[in-house]
Amino acid sequence: MNHSIKKGFSFGLTSGVITTLGLIVGLDSATGSYLAVMGGILTIAIADAMSDALGIHISEEAEASHTEKEIWIATICTFLAKFFFALTFIIPVSLLALPAAIIASVVWGLILITAFSFFMARRQGVKPHKVIIEHLSIAVLVIFITHFVGDFIRIFF
Repeated sequence: MNHSIKKGFSFGLTSGVITTLGLIVGLDSATGSYLAVMGGILTIAIADAMSDALGIHISEEAEASHTEKEIWIATICTFLAKFFFALTFIIPVSLLALPAAIIASVVWGLILITAFSFFMARRQGVKPHKVIIEHLSIAVLVIFITHFVGDFIRIFF
């Protein structure tokens, strides 16, 4: 897998999972609204995927070390990965009651982060458990913070 594909896929997957989890947990805590959560997932899948793809595009251009083709491959891979992984969270939200869907989404997101961290660590020849713990810790921190921010918004606004 070349640099551009790896960069786009890894960034898109990670951002797609973390951003979507943070958003749905925060929206659920703040509103408890199925429509808000579903709308948030679709918004992340489209707007944030495009935003992140543009961010990668500009970042790769700024490095001034990639061909135009490499830049566009990273851009497209970022968009597709973020779009796809964000959309996977529609499945539990569509099939389950909202409280169960939030739990299933968190479990699904943490499985994705764990699997990708394991794959990445093995590929780099480092101990997977250290990488997995580091990445899961950040993901769990985002989940907790967004949950409490949602609670704060619900209580004070």
